[in-house]
Amino acid sequence: MFILNINYIKPLKEIEQHLQEHREFLDYYYDAGKFLMSGPKEPRSGGIILCNAKDQKEAFDIISRDPFFAKKVAEYELIEFFPVKTSDELNQYKK
Repeated sequence: MFILNINYIKPLKEIEQHLQEHREFLDYYYDAGKFLMSGPKEPRSGGIILCNAKDQKEAFDIISRDPFFAKKVAEYELIEFFPVKTSDELNQYKK
């Protein structure tokens, strides 16, 4: 499991130009069962995605498809963790 920590490196005006494409990227990976949760940070300096990738390679492959990353308006920090305790609704993701 990975936390994808997105940090904007361009002004919000430029980020917003790519927001629709980014949302389509999110929808694709939600439909594929890879994203479990996502949203903007407060203050709005980026966002967080909880990603159910099998390994770092898959996580990096997913990140590379984000228009924010491809258009160099945001950087990603990849944080791997092993869920050992979850709510009942998320039990399928325990390691």
